[in-house]
Amino acid sequence: MRCISRGFIFNLYRINSLDMRRKDKEISEFSEIELLLRRGEVCRVALCDNNMPYIVPLNYGYENGVLYFHSAKEGTKVDIIRKNNQACFEVEVDAKIRKGGDVACQWSMDFKSVIGFGKIVEVKDVEEKKHALSLIMNQYTGKREWEYPDKMVERVMILKLKVDKMTGKSSGY
Repeated sequence: MRCISRGFIFNLYRINSLDMRRKDKEISEFSEIELLLRRGEVCRVALCDNNMPYIVPLNYGYENGVLYFHSAKEGTKVDIIRKNNQACFEVEVDAKIRKGGDVACQWSMDFKSVIGFGKIVEVKDVEEKKHALSLIMNQYTGKREWEYPDKMVERVMILKLKVDKMTGKSSGY
């Protein structure tokens, strides 16, 4: 992958990077950012409902600039997305406390994270839903091929977040 004018360009999609104040902590290689997304276990998605923030931790799968989430077909998250599909997401890995002894300001946190933005839409196509479910399962099991009964696929909602902007950050590594 190569970086062009603060945006990542690659085969089928374009994702712009976010400007970071602390350039010394920025992960600038897109392949490293994607690796963090593949290693993560929880994706926190932030939404906004009538100027009130709402954040929810979700299981997810990632591929080619897209995050997929499974969901019930109703609930607060779905209600908010139907009114405002703009979202922010965060995934972190390797988080650990760095102890600083008796001096409070020497305590810190080591981590690697990805923060990004995009719009969430519902996936209606059955084959794309099955593909998304397999990506989610692969995220946690390492197994890529799964079978899904049509009734199960009909009952679940799949949400798709196409990433518009994202950046990676590393602290303590």
